[in-house]
Amino acid sequence: MNELFILLKKGSKSALLAAIINTIISIIKGFAYMLTGNVAMFAETMHSLGDAANQFFVFIGSALSKKAPTARFPNGFGRLVNLVLLGAVLVVGIMAYETIIEGYHHILHPTESEGLLINVGVLAVAIILEAFVLFKAMKETLHDVGLEAKGMGIVPKSFANVNKAKPATKLVFLEDLVATLGGLLALAAVLISQFTPFHQAEGIASIIIGLLMFYVVGKIFLDNAAGVLGEADEVMQNKIGSAVLEDPDVRDVQEIAVLKEGDELHVEIKIEVDPQITLAEADDIKDRIEEKILKEKGVTDVIVEFDEDDKVSAWENREQNKER
Repeated sequence: MNELFILLKKGSKSALLAAIINTIISIIKGFAYMLTGNVAMFAETMHSLGDAANQFFVFIGSALSKKAPTARFPNGFGRLVNLVLLGAVLVVGIMAYETIIEGYHHILHPTESEGLLINVGVLAVAIILEAFVLFKAMKETLHDVGLEAKGMGIVPKSFANVNKAKPATKLVFLEDLVATLGGLLALAAVLISQFTPFHQAEGIASIIIGLLMFYVVGKIFLDNAAGVLGEADEVMQNKIGSAVLEDPDVRDVQEIAVLKEGDELHVEIKIEVDPQITLAEADDIKDRIEEKILKEKGVTDVIVEFDEDDKVSAWENREQNKER
């Protein structure tokens, strides 16, 4: 039990915060829907409820993925967060389907909802809270990729680098981006339905919100399916390979693989050196290379292999093939 609490402390803080806030929002929206019967509010209730459940699972998965390797699982539990996320998106997918169906029925049989002030007030509070969580996820995104920004400069930088963030951070970012947009859309639909005869606006908004939820489902599913299979980090491969070549005793980088395991990176590299060096010199080179690579963010273990210098630059040929 003590180990579980220690692991939970290492879970994604942004996911936990988002889960708590979205739980509160879903309860408030649910009461508003029961009082007013507003279909757009129903869509937002389902959206927030799905996000809360999803983000709670993400928090648990990100925590358990930090568990140390065991004799049975020597490669660790890094990919567990990807597996949890694959399961979590099913929850959002089901709720997205229900949201679209409810919106479709409302378009066929539009009714005028009541409680304008309740709907507007609840949606306004929800938008503010979801925007707050989104901004926290933006800051977490920059922290994941090792960048800094202040004020509104955080927004464009986070959008540019969200695909490089940890899986849990990326999910919170995307879900709360869609949640904020969905809240604005629902608010617009409520006002249109209230002040015009076009009561179908709430149903249309519900369908659009459901489709946005499906977009998140698809995006997260594809990203984490790749993580479960074992995805290479090409950006980090290039960075580490170039850094290793700066060592005066490294003649060439013959092979390099940087494999993502959840939030962790595992590096295997084969370098070419002078075949005349002694075993002691080779050991010193290995220690230097390992120390240098382990300083890179997210790298947890390194395997260094040696080969004799064949006078052919495998690294230059690799870079030239990529440019083609």
